Order: sequence, then C-alpha cells, then structure tokens
Amino acid sequence: MSQVPDASPPAGGPPAVGATLQQLRQARKLSLDELSRRAGVSKSMLSQIERNQANPTVAILWRLANALGIELTEFLAPGQSARAAAPVTLVPAHAIPVIRSPDGLCTLRILGPIELAGQLEWYELSVAPGGELVSEAHEQGSREHLSVLGGSLLVEAAGDSRKLRSGETARYAADVPHAIRNPGKTGATALLVVEHAG
Repeated sequence: MSQVPDASPPAGGPPAVGATLQQLRQARKLSLDELSRRAGVSKSMLSQIERNQANPTVAILWRLANALGIELTEFLAPGQSARAAAPVTLVPAHAIPVIRSPDGLCTLRILGPIELAGQLEWYELSVAPGGELVSEAHEQGSREHLSVLGGSLLVEAAGDSRKLRSGETARYAADVPHAIRNPGKTGATALLVVEHAG
C-alpha cells in the first residue's frame, strides 16, 4: 500500500503515529538504522513517519510493533491497555482509518481489525477515473482478492491483465509487482482482501 505525505492529518483521517514511534524508539535506545534493520522498513520511511510526513500502512505498523516488542494498538491508542472484547464491537465510520494513493485518486478504508494486520487485511477501495494503485511485491506466497462492487477496474499482475466489471472477482499473486487501475470515465468501488503468506 502507499504512503501519503501529510504534516497534519485531517480529523477522522489516519492517526499520526510519528511522536509515538519516536518515543518508543528512543526509550529502547534504538537508532533509526537499528530499527530499520529490525523491522525491515527503510530508514528514510522511518524518518518520514516520525516527522508525520508519511502515514504508514497497517503492514508497516505491524512490522514496527514486532520490532519494538509492543502491541500494534499501542501506536493507535498509546498507553491504553486492551479492553475486554464485547460480544459485538461497533466501529463508527469516522474511526475507520483511511489511506490515499500518491495520486490522490484512490482511497482505501481499512476495514480489517488491527490485530490481523500482516495475516489478513481487507479494505474498501474507491478509485476515481484515471486512478491507479501500484504496489511492489509483498512477501512470498501472498495473494490478493479484488471484488468489484461498482464500475469497472483493470488488474495487472505477473504480466497478465484483466478487466473486472461490477460483480466480478479477481484472485492474483501479490508477491510480484501488481496494480489496480481505473481506465474508465466513472468511479469504481471494490472490496480488496490481502492474504499474507502464513
């Protein structure tokens, strides 16, 4: 997934985790280089996150949490312990984190729970005409499942390209560079599920 530079995220947008990340890193006496090595996240990305110039994806937060030995929720609600799970948990619409592509034409609403990050993630994807979501290869064995709910989208992976119309689903390898594009003249919406290799 892509990061979006933003020094002051808007209300209702993804939480700014920069200060929390810097505090946790410094408390453990870790340099940016060392945390980068442990987490497998580039030093430049870590620096941007700490300065709130980039919003990390759930997968990156998961790697950082593992490297720091904390729960992923510590980034989102620092200092708060996990509450006992209620039989039904409601997540208000304004509390769902949002990621936007660098071109500003793709919006991903993170629907999956934080604790499943790095295992199974699902998103509501909206792509404006001409928008594209281009991704580098994920870990070996990972796959994506894209179900178009409205409009049409083009999926590209491993040299193959398929057009999906409303109601259709594409399943494809995500351990190679891949892309989702909207070459049409109207917006498109879809459900995107990312299945990480176990």
